[in-house]
Amino acid sequence: MYGFWHDLLSDKKGGEIFTLFGPWHFFYIALALAAVIIILFAFKGKGEHIKQRVSRVLISLAFALYIADIFLMPLAYGEIDIEKLPFHACTAMCLMCFLSYHVRFLEKYRISFVILGLLSNVIYLIYPAGVMWHAVHPLSYRVIQTLTFHAVMSVYGTITLIYEYEKTDIKKCYRDLAVLVCMTAWALLGNYTYNGESDGYSHFFNWFFVVRDPFYAIPETIAPFLMPILNIVLFFAVELLLHFAILSIKRIKK
Repeated sequence: MYGFWHDLLSDKKGGEIFTLFGPWHFFYIALALAAVIIILFAFKGKGEHIKQRVSRVLISLAFALYIADIFLMPLAYGEIDIEKLPFHACTAMCLMCFLSYHVRFLEKYRISFVILGLLSNVIYLIYPAGVMWHAVHPLSYRVIQTLTFHAVMSVYGTITLIYEYEKTDIKKCYRDLAVLVCMTAWALLGNYTYNGESDGYSHFFNWFFVVRDPFYAIPETIAPFLMPILNIVLFFAVELLLHFAILSIKRIKK
């Protein structure tokens, strides 16, 4: 059975490859946009409990995709890819959003998790660097799983913000900042735990981009000290802009 699943899920090399803003990339972006539109029209005018159930189904689907990937990676690649541990905001916020429906303490931070998760997943959906680096066929498991996961998380974040925009409060943006600080600390822990060399093996990760500038504009000597602060400032600024946009929509509706 291992041989069958490995042949089915392993990277497909040769022929067409997944490229940035190629037809397959646009397909996944269009799929996410279409899903948002279909859900909004399908559940227009439905009760609050129905809309909340839609959000729960979406985050449960994203969580299931993430957990299933952990079990399928050994079949696809022969190992579990450490890069996919939940130290990026995309995967970490998937777990936190899912847990916020089951842990009472986390419930009040759900919107903050949703906002950070939406921003990080949309960024990856637009620029899926991790997939492009492998230069594999668009129908490879690596491409399908990664793009589908980020698309579902983007749809979940968009739908949840639309359905629960009344729960957003710019006066409570300190919660967004707290989540960002915790996410940065968590990513630093992951990077400094797993990065290094031993017995001929060398690992260097850059979870949440806190130890190296992904654009290489900041020298590597100062990036580990500057990037954690810069990440918090930039993400928080974008989140504030999103809060102001939602606040404007609320005022226009009134």
